[in-house]
Amino acid sequence: AAAVAALEQRTRASVRISNAVETPAWGFSSPNDFLNVGVSLKSHIRPLDMLTLLKDIERTMGSSVHRDSAGNYADRIIDIDIVAIDEMVVDEPTLQVPHRHLAQREFFLRPMAQLAPHWMHPLLHKSASQLLTDLTKRQD
Repeated sequence: AAAVAALEQRTRASVRISNAVETPAWGFSSPNDFLNVGVSLKSHIRPLDMLTLLKDIERTMGSSVHRDSAGNYADRIIDIDIVAIDEMVVDEPTLQVPHRHLAQREFFLRPMAQLAPHWMHPLLHKSASQLLTDLTKRQD
């Protein structure tokens, strides 16, 4: 809630928030489950500037980097990712949009399918709902 409030204040945008999705850690072992929410907002902030803003919100909330000294994922207070920006494709060293693991992570797809079920992945040409269905079938 504090991150969403900071995002609204810093972007001056109203946001829509998905229901929370609780999942085990992805990509590493942790005794902690993660709570994930999706946030949708309209902004004229450029993608790399938005990334800087989001990382600043993370730091302000006391979150450490999301990898340990060996380069492995680690627990953190908050992690804010840019998952998609309309049908935009961004391929920069610090930012890939759509997120490169979007189609593989239920904790991205479930909130996205709730907020923007008809959004089309510009590279995979499938909607958020279709990607979630595909992932669910692969996990069964």
